[in-house]
Amino acid sequence: MNSRKKQLEAFDRLLTIMDELRAQCPWDKKQTMETLRHLTIEETYELGDAILENDLQEVKKELGDVLLHIIFYAKIGSETNDFDIADVANEICDKLIHRHPHIYGDVQVANEEEVKQNWEKLKLKEGKTSVLEGVPKGLPALVKASRIQDKVAGVGFDWEKPEQVWEKVQEELQELQVEVEKKDADAMEAEFGDVFFSMVNYARFLKINPENALERTNKKFIGRFQYLESKAKTFGKELQDMTLAEMDVFWEEAKKH
Repeated sequence: MNSRKKQLEAFDRLLTIMDELRAQCPWDKKQTMETLRHLTIEETYELGDAILENDLQEVKKELGDVLLHIIFYAKIGSETNDFDIADVANEICDKLIHRHPHIYGDVQVANEEEVKQNWEKLKLKEGKTSVLEGVPKGLPALVKASRIQDKVAGVGFDWEKPEQVWEKVQEELQELQVEVEKKDADAMEAEFGDVFFSMVNYARFLKINPENALERTNKKFIGRFQYLESKAKTFGKELQDMTLAEMDVFWEEAKKH
């Protein structure tokens, strides 16, 4: 691994390149925070994919892309004299020191849960009126549900045992079934949301990341379905011309792969 000196040199090199691109490249000169926003989101998802694939070389590349965006925003901020990369770094340093009094102060903690609880209490002392203020409105619903539950659990609003959460899941499923039988579309959607929310909560108690779990299933399904498509082509068949029984033969083969 590189020494701290080499790491700082690499960071300085990136800052210099950013300065040069912003001054000389027509595309880079045109960019604003607004035009970069959707690209940043895309890069973050690509990083997430690489992490799920456990492809460390790709993780390294995607981290570079995300770091470039951070540098880019800071450069734009410096051009309007609002902030620069030093301000960005110092702000997060100050926040980390303030929110880790068990490291930089005299607070004692017994475990990870107490660290999380202290974190949320400190945020409220900083002027936030709700522990849920820190949950971005634009998060995908599944991720948002997970973050909401993490946040409220941090201040003690939580179930005590996984068994209680599983009972809640079953209760929500029963309520959904009642609305399905009534064929009330709006009520079904509401109850379906409750089922999702309770399942996300159960995942938390099982120490499972629901977003990762669902994406894992997505990838598994895609792989199996593409195997099915490939096998059908080798027999000169189109899926729409096959029976479900015929497709199921290839599907079972895919599961073994």
